[in-house]
Amino acid sequence: MSDDAAPWLIVGLGNPGAEYAGNRHNIGFMAVDLLAERMRGKFKAHKARAQVVEGRMGPPGPANRRVVLAKPMSFMNLSGGPVTALRDFYKVPVDRIVAVHDELDIDYPTLRLKLGGGDNGHNGLKSMTKSMGPEYHRVRCGIGRPPGRMQVADFVLKDFSSTERKELDWFVDRAADAVECLIAEGLERAQSAYNS
Repeated sequence: MSDDAAPWLIVGLGNPGAEYAGNRHNIGFMAVDLLAERMRGKFKAHKARAQVVEGRMGPPGPANRRVVLAKPMSFMNLSGGPVTALRDFYKVPVDRIVAVHDELDIDYPTLRLKLGGGDNGHNGLKSMTKSMGPEYHRVRCGIGRPPGRMQVADFVLKDFSSTERKELDWFVDRAADAVECLIAEGLERAQSAYNS
C-alpha cells in the first residue's frame, strides 16, 4: 500500500507545441491545465522533461492531498521516460500515478476510471506501461472512433469538431472533477460518480 506522505502524480498525456493544443490526443493536457488553474498553480519546467505544478488538492482535512500535476514534454509515444523520472524524483508509488488520456473505444464525451489494464493501442500508455508496469490509475476520456476510413493517427491529431467543441469545456471540467474525486475519495467512489 502507498506511503501516506507520498504525493499523487497526475499526468496529462498529450503532445507539446501550439499546433497540437486543440487535438483530441491532447485532452489529458487540457484536464491538467484546468486542475492547475483550480489550484492557482503555474506550470514550471522540470529536469525530467516535463512541465509540473506542485500543490494540494481536495477539501481541508485528511482528504487534502499533496499532488504533482505533470505534462510530459516528450512526444506522446515517449511519455514513459518523463513520467518514470518524475516518479523517481518525487518518490511516488505506482498506484498513486494517474494518467488522464484520450480513449478511442469509449464514445465522446464519456469518462471511465480504472486501475491497471492494457494500453488499447494508446502510445502514451504503452510507453508508460513499458517503463513502470500497468498498475497506475487511468482517467479515460472517450473520443470515439474515427469516421469512415479515416486513419486513427489522423483522427487523434485533429482538433475536436465544432459540434464536439460545444461540449468540450464541460467534458474537460468533468475529467478534472473525476481526478479530484479519485484522489480525495478513492477509485470506487470516483467510478460510481463518473463512469457512465
